[in-house]
Amino acid sequence: MIIIDYKDSRPIYEQIVEKFKTLILKGALQPDEQMPSVRNLAIELSINPNTIQKAYAELERQGFIYTVKGRGNFVSGDGRLVEERKKECLLKILELAKEALEIGMSKLELITEIESLQV
Repeated sequence: MIIIDYKDSRPIYEQIVEKFKTLILKGALQPDEQMPSVRNLAIELSINPNTIQKAYAELERQGFIYTVKGRGNFVSGDGRLVEERKKECLLKILELAKEALEIGMSKLELITEIESLQV
């Protein structure tokens, strides 16, 4: 499920946050599904439980998960997260498209490249 890249310059907790965000946005983790416990995930990844707790705190701060006292952490059922992520992606795409146009790439080239993408 989660693999830590020790060659990555980002802190481990940030990698965990990004991997869980991706799983949640792709629908691999469903709304109200229970997250792995801090202790179990720490054992599975062979890292300090405080690192997992920090990642979960960040996910909660960003609205991806919520905590139920005594029961654990659960995936947020907020559909706005996907819409917000789509807006973020669109802004990045538009920024790159503007840069590409400024350096001489044509709109037709951009459109052709986008249409050739295979998902």
